[in-house]
Amino acid sequence: MSRTTWAKGIAEDLLAEALPQRWSHVQGVAGRARTLDSMLGEDAELIEIAAWLHDVGYSPSLVRTGFHPLDGARYLRDEVGVDEVVCQLVAHHTAAAVEAEERGLTSELEEFARPAPRLLNALIYCDLTAGVDGSTVDVDQRLAEILTRYPPEHVVHRSITRSAPILRDAARTVSRSLAGGSGEVRGV
Repeated sequence: MSRTTWAKGIAEDLLAEALPQRWSHVQGVAGRARTLDSMLGEDAELIEIAAWLHDVGYSPSLVRTGFHPLDGARYLRDEVGVDEVVCQLVAHHTAAAVEAEERGLTSELEEFARPAPRLLNALIYCDLTAGVDGSTVDVDQRLAEILTRYPPEHVVHRSITRSAPILRDAARTVSRSLAGGSGEVRGV
């Protein structure tokens, strides 16, 4: 069994039945990751694995802190023994540091080193170009959709509002690399 098939199985077991819409999104994120294969070279499989696993912390069976990047990364590290870089990507995906600050969980998130910017940008791009149903969307559509799910005073709404420029820059960096055919995803 390939490592991506294994990661898909973990995500499916945790999300498909309990959170079918989240599962649809995750399938879309993994699909977006496969579009980066030629750009990412030897890191392509790593990003696809992270794409499959990035939202497992939403699984009701894994919720400990209520902060899905941290809950997912801890589970993957402590219970499954997933690669350290994948755990870092899960912990830090989509500007998680901003939400960790909003939640008072900055020191907890620091259990996981920040991954290389080129890898994190690639995962951010995949996450923010896959809609809730797994369809391809643009980053502004995805950010707007997230904001509609949470009232302005909610921690997620505040975090997305604060991190939107960082997220747009990360996705733009990857989009430019795709358009320019440079074969390399740079950091921001």
